[in-house]
Amino acid sequence: MTDTKTNPQGAIAAFMTRSFDGAKIEPDQDIFEAGYGNSMFAMQLVAFVESHFGLDIEAEDLEIDNFRSINRVAALVARKQAMAAA
Repeated sequence: MTDTKTNPQGAIAAFMTRSFDGAKIEPDQDIFEAGYGNSMFAMQLVAFVESHFGLDIEAEDLEIDNFRSINRVAALVARKQAMAAA
């Protein structure tokens, strides 16, 4: 089993799949451009990241580019985890 705390792509993908009625989201697919995401979903995604990974998403992290795709969210999680570990 993959540890979603150190490899977050799986957890983020599963969250998006559940949120988008089972739609398969590619790791680099822009969820906003594809019509899946909107501002309400972005806030749900922030709440998921904070609760699932135990991170605080700060105001400066709330750039839409950080939340456009599974891989971009995973990169944000990795950065925040690295900062917390330092």
